[in-house]
Amino acid sequence: MKDKGYKKRTQKDYSMNFKLSVVQEAEKGLISYKQAQQKYGIQGRSTVLMWLRKYGTFDWDNQTLYSMSTDKTPEQKLLELEQKVRLLEKQNARLKHQAEQSDKKAIIFDMMIDIAEQEYNISIRKNSSPEQSTDSKTNSKKA
Repeated sequence: MKDKGYKKRTQKDYSMNFKLSVVQEAEKGLISYKQAQQKYGIQGRSTVLMWLRKYGTFDWDNQTLYSMSTDKTPEQKLLELEQKVRLLEKQNARLKHQAEQSDKKAIIFDMMIDIAEQEYNISIRKNSSPEQSTDSKTNSKKA
């Protein structure tokens, strides 16, 4: 059923926060992974399943789901906390990688602007550095 709100997306369209919220919603049992696909217009059949595997609390190595019951033994609580730590470590590593990529892109874009300014002898940046804004203030006072 292709109704209103349907929008074709790519993997790059999904932010980490979006992925984590879909995983959380599915793990709480509010929606199934198929319902998540329909609700959010996710095209890939296994996309949500991959997110659940990557970011969820299900232990795919041991094929067990840590129960959310209140009558847990200390060992179960410890295992659950260890799983949460592993999940947070995965998320932290992913975010660090994304931050590094963003920093590299910013450096490359900055270099491209420098080259374009030199090649075409024009100023592309406008009031981006304190020196330029200070110079413009002193120039306007002299005038």
